[in-house]
Amino acid sequence: MVAGVLACASLNARAASPRDGAHDFDFARGVWHTHATQVLDPFDGGTHTVTMDGTKTARPVWNGRAWLEEIEADGPNGHWEGATLFVYNAKAGQWSQTYIDSDSGEMEAPTIGGFKDGRGEFFGTTVHKGRTVLVRGVWSDITANAHRFEISYSRDGGRTWATAFKAYLTRLK
Repeated sequence: MVAGVLACASLNARAASPRDGAHDFDFARGVWHTHATQVLDPFDGGTHTVTMDGTKTARPVWNGRAWLEEIEADGPNGHWEGATLFVYNAKAGQWSQTYIDSDSGEMEAPTIGGFKDGRGEFFGTTVHKGRTVLVRGVWSDITANAHRFEISYSRDGGRTWATAFKAYLTRLK
């Protein structure tokens, strides 16, 4: 009886173990051209936007269990720089993403998530115009030489989402 209970517990533990996503961001290695659009009024029609072009450079840290991404872009409001740190939590089978703005030096609250079927989804909260909202980051259309990243906000608990930022990336090297 004890052996049967132990065998069952072992099977349940294996079934509950998260998939190993430690290399989910391997596709992002290298230097990319980024064409990014920031939506200034995501909850008010999304008609006011700022478009920027630049480069994103991503390199692995800790054998790919973390990634450092540096972004530089130019647009009508001048030069913008930022960095993003991605860290993999093997016990949870999830990634965290923390953005750092170069102008303010402030770190945003991390978003947490993972990849399934070639699509990454990360969730958290952020402040938009003085109000805390849900935030979702999505990686999609991932190929060897291109991918897409989009940030959306929700102020109704995730029932609806409004695009706040989108970037189309193509590999330079």
